[in-house]
Amino acid sequence: MTVDIYPRKHSSLPLSMFFASLAVVMMFTFAMTPQALAQTEIGGHVGFVLPLVTRAGGDTTTIGDNFGIGFPIGVTFKGKGRMALDMEFVPSIQNEPRQVSLLVHPGLIWSVGRGYSAGVRAAFDVNSSQFGFTPLLNKSWKFANQDQFFKAYFAEAVLPVRFNRPTGGIATNPVTFGIHFGLGF
Repeated sequence: MTVDIYPRKHSSLPLSMFFASLAVVMMFTFAMTPQALAQTEIGGHVGFVLPLVTRAGGDTTTIGDNFGIGFPIGVTFKGKGRMALDMEFVPSIQNEPRQVSLLVHPGLIWSVGRGYSAGVRAAFDVNSSQFGFTPLLNKSWKFANQDQFFKAYFAEAVLPVRFNRPTGGIATNPVTFGIHFGLGF
């Protein structure tokens, strides 16, 4: 009778070889699967906005009375149709009273043809008790060279309507007419 002093080695693959083989099989599987076509284009814009005339609490002020400027930065998600979802952030500077604020400004924009778009944005001022909405009308012009980073420039008329409800203060509900100029990418 013989007794094996040394145990037999298993004839199975080492664990690292198993995972390497599995990775190769998965790569071939995904390579053979047809790719889904993207339905969404992502773009955006940068620019500046000037509030030209404001009516609030019974008083009318112009940009000459109280200078302010905003610097909108937006990301746009556009599907196959005419509608786009646009998420805009607007840091702004105002002279009287001197303050810096940030507006969170999501919206829906509809292309109406020939470079025109119309839309509406919700408005949430981070630094104050103001909230509201902003209707807009936009006209854009494409650059001839579409291989560069910026694809178009635009002008936009905006009519911000805000509901100002300060705690313990007077509700003023400002309505402003402004112009927004920028570059789209």
